[in-house]
Amino acid sequence: MSRLGSIGANLYTGHVSYDFVGLRKRWYIISGVVLLISVISLLTLRFTLGIEFRGGAEFRVTSPTVSVSSVEKVVAQTDSRQIIVQGVGNNTVRAQTEKLTTDQSEKIRADLAKRFGVKVSDVSTQFVGPSWGRDISSKALQALIFFLIGVMIFLALYFEWKMALAAMIALVHDLIVTAGVYSLVGFEVTPATVIGFLTILGYSLYDTVVVFDKVRENTAGLAGGSRMTYSQSANLAVNQTLVRSINTSVIALLPIGSILFAGIALLGSGPLKDLALALFVGVATGAYSSIFIATPLLATFKEKEPAMQALAKRVAARQSGAATATVRKPVTGRRSRAAAAARPDDVDGDVDQRDQVDPYAHVATDEESIEPATAGAAARTTGEARASARPEPRPAAGAQRSQPRRNTKGRPGGKKRR
Repeated sequence: MSRLGSIGANLYTGHVSYDFVGLRKRWYIISGVVLLISVISLLTLRFTLGIEFRGGAEFRVTSPTVSVSSVEKVVAQTDSRQIIVQGVGNNTVRAQTEKLTTDQSEKIRADLAKRFGVKVSDVSTQFVGPSWGRDISSKALQALIFFLIGVMIFLALYFEWKMALAAMIALVHDLIVTAGVYSLVGFEVTPATVIGFLTILGYSLYDTVVVFDKVRENTAGLAGGSRMTYSQSANLAVNQTLVRSINTSVIALLPIGSILFAGIALLGSGPLKDLALALFVGVATGAYSSIFIATPLLATFKEKEPAMQALAKRVAARQSGAATATVRKPVTGRRSRAAAAARPDDVDGDVDQRDQVDPYAHVATDEESIEPATAGAAARTTGEARASARPEPRPAAGAQRSQPRRNTKGRPGGKKRR
């Protein structure tokens, strides 16, 4: 078995365990700081909206001598408003402007073709109205709302409403963190970004549902016992699915990371980069939230139930009883020592009725129980030795030796005496 496989086996059996649920306050603080940074970034820096959402005109020039700075100077001569110029690949530059008239658009195309020595027809243009972006945004918001409602109902029916609530909180956490990263790095928000945001919802819930399914399996009939609390059982479920979550997340992140690298380093801009960034951040955040956010939140919700509080008290009493039995001081005296040797203590710490000692009974000390009995014990030992050494009287000659009569009645193969 490989090293990773042995670690997974030890985590599954409980020989190796990491207290994810017990350190829930630490994870809450870390997530709170990350969420605060994301919200501040969204309020101050905001999103860099693409042309599909804000409307405007786009020009693309392909030439061996093209550069970002030169394209920006040419476009600024006609339109001095906001201009976004980005390189696309090696020999292509894209310029986005505000909404232009037909005459302004034709003038920019002609200037770009003259500046870089290409035909006017080789300068591609695209016009997008702001209404199209608004329609895309509203449709995406409606899809998100319907998705969240459907997932909430499904999780409430398949698991329970507290699991559904914990999963939704973890999902909102993933969305805010991903949006904050987009705002911080300044990537454009395009329709590909919206697709990436909707895709990471499934990735985030996938890991959470896997962990919750194991939690439900471990906590079935837990309230009737006294061995583990709900938090301990939930933490065991996280450890049992930890290797699986890491493997699936790493396998998903490797190709997404390669697409992100190709989109940034090779292509420069485009829908591939926007989609890959949303997927990369969303998958990584979803793997984190399913372990450090969703399950600890579920344990926090469940520990407030009266049944789980009573279970926690029974587990604490059982553990304290086991600790007391381990450090119990042995009672002196021959009889107590013999009884302790003949009957071991209970493993689970339960006090047996035979272990209860009468507080008013006199327990002999070692001197009282051993020294006064030394002479009597020696005398009895000497008498028994003499009796065993005395020869047994033999019967007289001719006398019939009396032997017990055998009872062969009922024995297999025995003969009936006549």
